[in-house]
Amino acid sequence: MTSEPEAELAAPTQTTDEAPTAPGTAPGPAGRPPSAPATRPGVVRRATADDAAETAWLAALTFPLACPPEAARAEMATHIAQKLSPPHFRDWATSDRHALLVYDDGARLLGYALLVLGSPEGTTEAATVREASGREAPYVELSKIYVQPDVQGGGVAGALMRAASDAAAELGPGLPCWLGTNAQNLRAQAFYRKHGFEVIGRRTFVVGGLEHDDVVLLRTR
Repeated sequence: MTSEPEAELAAPTQTTDEAPTAPGTAPGPAGRPPSAPATRPGVVRRATADDAAETAWLAALTFPLACPPEAARAEMATHIAQKLSPPHFRDWATSDRHALLVYDDGARLLGYALLVLGSPEGTTEAATVREASGREAPYVELSKIYVQPDVQGGGVAGALMRAASDAAAELGPGLPCWLGTNAQNLRAQAFYRKHGFEVIGRRTFVVGGLEHDDVVLLRTR
């Protein structure tokens, strides 16, 4: 999962084209075939408050696919209820410290990404990002990037990541961008490295009250 100091990406196990199902989240568990049906052309746009319910539904669908195998369903359900509800997405869509992006093919939302301007909530990632970037907060966090499982491998995550990079530059001009993703999710890590992120440390990520091991990644360029 990518971070939310709850990345959620995306978001995150990964092909070189897809993000975590997320960044996080997004590609799903290890072993999922990288090929996917052709994706109907769509656009990445800023989400509005009207997108909150559908984006929350997408989050509930994709977040479990990015969790480590040992995560219990009850843990995931608790996390979704507490962190990924429609009111959360409505707030993010209207906040000037967040950028909520959706991939819209005209019929449904195929993926989403969330960026956050601010300071890491956890002391471990805050110290790690500060030391690696050589500067104090604020930073831009790629908190989530997730893609519908039936279109993974169709370029949706890549399009979201490109748009997220542009949105990060607008949200925090010149600021480093960081994220956290599950340490077991090697596909997600490969995806992020492809897009300029480097592993700079580790942290624990809490899902439903239980701790999981994450890596922290940073992009400074």
